[in-house]
Amino acid sequence: MKDWFAGRVAQRYDEDTADMPIEPVLDFLEPFASGGALELAIGTGRIALPLAQRGVRVAGIDFSEDMVAQLRKKPGGAEIPVTIGDYATARVDGTYSLAYIVFNSLNNNTTQDGQVATFENAAAHLEPGGCFVVEIGVPKSRSLTVFDVSDTHVGVDEFDAETQHSISHHFSLIDGRWERLSMPFRSVYPAELDLMARIAGMRLRERWSDWNREPFTSESRKHVSVWEKE
Repeated sequence: MKDWFAGRVAQRYDEDTADMPIEPVLDFLEPFASGGALELAIGTGRIALPLAQRGVRVAGIDFSEDMVAQLRKKPGGAEIPVTIGDYATARVDGTYSLAYIVFNSLNNNTTQDGQVATFENAAAHLEPGGCFVVEIGVPKSRSLTVFDVSDTHVGVDEFDAETQHSISHHFSLIDGRWERLSMPFRSVYPAELDLMARIAGMRLRERWSDWNREPFTSESRKHVSVWEKE
């Protein structure tokens, strides 16, 4: 499996995501985390570190050693236990009241079997009544969608409705030169995610359009869903 977040991607990740909200994510997750939190695709610790600073016991799994190296450089980053491996199969000691995966990172697993395994792995780490929280986009209805345009970045999503395979093309102006990065994904529909959760022994508890708990509708471009371990 290729590490799409190695090298310069890891080095620039925090800068490239600097405009993404953090506090609403923490406010949403913290009430579920009384028994600790496990982040799948913990990356540079954008969410895990401030969550730990709120007194939550946090651990993580990530495939990219370069992303975790960025986490380790930050204050408190050395104290968070991180397992390097595939979040669909890698195990962490102990159980948690919360497992979570944010910012479409579930889509980085490009097979349905792998996504099912991710739900099963999350459930295996949860205590009874624990919750799995996922932030993920709703598949596009068009084959090509421009999702970002700025002076330094253009983003285009390519989607094949038959296979649910997607490619996100990022054109970034770096040091005066335009560079392209194209990353593969597997888009997944909310109902399919609910079935994955059922396979893993979880049930849908709530679904929202964003971290501020705006209602999820047919117009929503993403959702934040919570499944509870039965």
